[in-house]
Amino acid sequence: MKNGFIKVATASPSVRVADTAYNVRELIRLTLEAQEAGVQLLCFPELSVTSATAGDLYKHAPLVQGAAVALREYLKKTQKTSLLSVLGLPYLHMGRLYSCAAVCFGGKLLGLVPKSVLKCGIPSNELRVFSPADPTAPQEAKLDGDTVPFGTDLLFCADTHPALRVAIEIGSDITAPISPSVYASLAGATVICHPSASVRSVTSAKAYRDCLLAHSKRIRAAYLHAEVGTGESTTDYVWGGESLMAECGHLLAARDTKDASLLITEIDTERITLEQRQAPMNTSQHTYRTVSFSLPVSDTVLTRCVDPHPFMPQDPAECRARCERILSIQAEGLAQRTERAYAKTLVLGISGGLDSTLALLVAVRAMRLLGRSEKEIVALTMPCFGTTTRTKTNATVLCEALGVTLRTVDILNAVNVHFSDIGHDPVVHDATYENAQARERTQILMDVANQTGGMVVGTGDLSELALGWATYNGDHMSMYGVNASLPKTVIRHVVNYCADEARKEGRDTLAATLLDILDTPISPELLPASDRGEIAQKTEDLVGPYELHDFYLFYMLRYGFSPQKLYRLAKHAFGNAYDEETLKKWLKTFIRRFFSQQFKRSCLPDGP
Repeated sequence: MKNGFIKVATASPSVRVADTAYNVRELIRLTLEAQEAGVQLLCFPELSVTSATAGDLYKHAPLVQGAAVALREYLKKTQKTSLLSVLGLPYLHMGRLYSCAAVCFGGKLLGLVPKSVLKCGIPSNELRVFSPADPTAPQEAKLDGDTVPFGTDLLFCADTHPALRVAIEIGSDITAPISPSVYASLAGATVICHPSASVRSVTSAKAYRDCLLAHSKRIRAAYLHAEVGTGESTTDYVWGGESLMAECGHLLAARDTKDASLLITEIDTERITLEQRQAPMNTSQHTYRTVSFSLPVSDTVLTRCVDPHPFMPQDPAECRARCERILSIQAEGLAQRTERAYAKTLVLGISGGLDSTLALLVAVRAMRLLGRSEKEIVALTMPCFGTTTRTKTNATVLCEALGVTLRTVDILNAVNVHFSDIGHDPVVHDATYENAQARERTQILMDVANQTGGMVVGTGDLSELALGWATYNGDHMSMYGVNASLPKTVIRHVVNYCADEARKEGRDTLAATLLDILDTPISPELLPASDRGEIAQKTEDLVGPYELHDFYLFYMLRYGFSPQKLYRLAKHAFGNAYDEETLKKWLKTFIRRFFSQQFKRSCLPDGP
């Protein structure tokens, strides 16, 4: 429960049609197994007490009475458990039979939620035996003399964990134009339990999964879908067992077999609450009754996947498509700005590093979109104290391979004169020593843009801007910053994608150069090179690994997670790649630099 995590599970028990005694033993067994595994919320399928395919037997009193007896047995045998469980059964209420979800906790029945939308025709005609939920029906039911809430307006809330608010949506209820879970999420539900009984077909699993994921995203809640499995009647259909758990559109766990074991993961109620708070959602016009229960406070062990590189999809095909989309957005934005500014040229500094490489590739695309020549791109190399042969050579070869105009302006003398003017000793390699070079380069870019009737294309990326790893009024200033919303880890993917595309087109020199740039240590090259002419100033040695900073950046800005939660997630996501002290060290660096360097982000140029 720490940091908002709740361990949840779905189960597709093996059942026997209309054998309530056998079925409840299976439910009890799985519930005790879930308790042992630390599960705090468990969802069983629709009509799991009786089986979903009992058909006309639901019209007979022995089956309905057997379901009530089974429910009492379940409550008795789960008295010592401390998890919220949802199971399906037929329930007779005021002379009408309803397909209900019984919500249980610690041996007590908290409430009964009836199904609203009943299937008719193929594959089953529920209207033959069940009544749809009736808002005008009495709102209370009786079980062994105890009064329990009855209705579709129930919200089960953990008083020990305010972010856990559970609502129920049964089977085909989700197919309603406005399903019960929509109203529930508007009323504050963070978790929707979905006991279901759907037939299995060739295409059903993927179609249903896509539907549930989209629905989970739309209502901004966790969605626990438990499907019936082994033991159901196969008179006309096979029944699937496709369990699924999603969180705001993200698939957490799924299984498309009839395995009767538990499917377990964790949901993040803190994240869900933040998503709902940020969303433009109207308040529900439906009034909900809250039913409280006291879930024991525990430190939930994480087993769910936490992506260490959350900005990019893991699937290679999706990653390539994402890279192409990024390039298109950048190029279209730059082309529009170039045309509207009547810019005759695009001017940018090319260092042989990742950021300027991507900016140059984008500039070439933009000029092609405008039907203009690559020669109207003026790329400047501006070597100084820290420039190495490797980076300068890569910059030169890259420009030649792309056919842009290349100019070299050595700034060493200009910077030394500036040191003399302000009385700075060039032996002192401090911030003045470094920033003077960055500002001199920006001055040259701006002046060349004036000289050629062009505009300066910025190269700085989101990771650098988050850390403030940029010289104020220096390399973070331009007329249009094409990389401003791209973190360093994404830029690596996009440049690698460009290398692959160049290789496919037979442009081997360009591909080899891009790959060598990817292999070059990230550096501003503002300090003198080593005695062997190699890069001495490596950014990641100074501010930390960019993959860690991008991880912290994503989960802090996207979800508003606290430093404590960022640290916990990083330990889980990166495993043994970094020790705990290293993760903590660079997290502190990230937090300190992010907030202290806001002033550099308050005056940024436009960018896509």
